[in-house]
Amino acid sequence: MKKLTLLLVAFLLCTSFSVTNTKTIDKGWYQVCYSETYQEPVWVEYTVACTEGKFSRKGLDFYTEPGIKTADHADFEANEWDKGHMAPAADFACDSLALRATFSYLNCALQQENLNRGVWRHLETRERELAKQWTVKVHIDVVNGPAKKTLSTGARIPDAFIKTLSYGSHTEVYRFPNTKPTSSDPQAYRVNK
Repeated sequence: MKKLTLLLVAFLLCTSFSVTNTKTIDKGWYQVCYSETYQEPVWVEYTVACTEGKFSRKGLDFYTEPGIKTADHADFEANEWDKGHMAPAADFACDSLALRATFSYLNCALQQENLNRGVWRHLETRERELAKQWTVKVHIDVVNGPAKKTLSTGARIPDAFIKTLSYGSHTEVYRFPNTKPTSSDPQAYRVNK
C-alpha cells in the first residue's frame, strides 16, 4: 500500500507539470517522469538491483522509445555533455534485460562530462556498497532554473541533479551542479549531514 501511495504521489507530481508534456513511465526496473518538451527526465526512481553484476555493457548504446519524443544521439555530439545514466547501468548488470533498459533515452540526461565520469560515478559506487547491507532506494530530481538552457537540437541542459539515497533508517541527499566538479568526494555535495 505504501509503494502504491508513493507511486500515486509521484504520478500526480509528474502530471502537475503538464505544461511540459510529461509522462510517467514504469520501465520495470526504474520509474521515470519524462518531459517530451525538454527531452529529459523530470525525476527517476529505482532500487539498486545488484552490487556486482556479471553482464557487460559492451555493445550497448542508448535507444529512443517508440511514441515518445526523447533526446537522441545528435544532442550529445561534439560537446561537453555525456549521456548521463540516471539509473546506473552497473546497478542493474545482474540481469541482461534490466541492464539494457538503463540505456533508454528516458533514463538519460545531458550531464557535464567530468561530473558524470567523476563524483557522480563515485556516488553510484557508494549506492552499490550500501546495497550489500541494505535495500537502497534512489530518487533523482533533474533541476532546472528559470533560465532554461537548451541545445540547438532541442534538448534542455539541466542546472543540477538532486540524488536521494534511502536505506534502513538513513537518508542521504546530494546536490550536484551540472558543471565541472570542484571535488571528487561525493560528501562535498551532501546537503544533509
